[in-house]
Amino acid sequence: MDLKQIAKDTSKTLISYLTYQALRVVMAQLDETEPKRSYWLRKFTERESIQNGEAYLQALFKEEQRLAFRILTVREHIAEQVADYLPEMLRTGVQQANMQQRAQQLERMTQVDPASDSGLGDLHPESNELEGDR
Repeated sequence: MDLKQIAKDTSKTLISYLTYQALRVVMAQLDETEPKRSYWLRKFTERESIQNGEAYLQALFKEEQRLAFRILTVREHIAEQVADYLPEMLRTGVQQANMQQRAQQLERMTQVDPASDSGLGDLHPESNELEGDR
């Protein structure tokens, strides 16, 4: 497991996501202040995929430099605002998601199929009693 490469790939994905969020902010601002430019940016985004934020920005720079710089500025601002919270939120989020997935899987594993008629009922491992004997 190459943790350094995983960190680089995660960072690249996060940067693309921040580009997407910055694009949403800029579009919302343009909706209110410059509807024609907002419309143009929406059409551009339909043509150019935002999936890869850096490729999207390169294409935008070729057509509308001012908007590209604006998205860069907003992306940087968002990054500065979330950077302090992100490490702890990531750790906590992964731990909670893992716990939830484990609990759901354990629940699925311990459910007895009512169609199987083994006559044993539900066994409770802590007491080795049949559910009906309680």
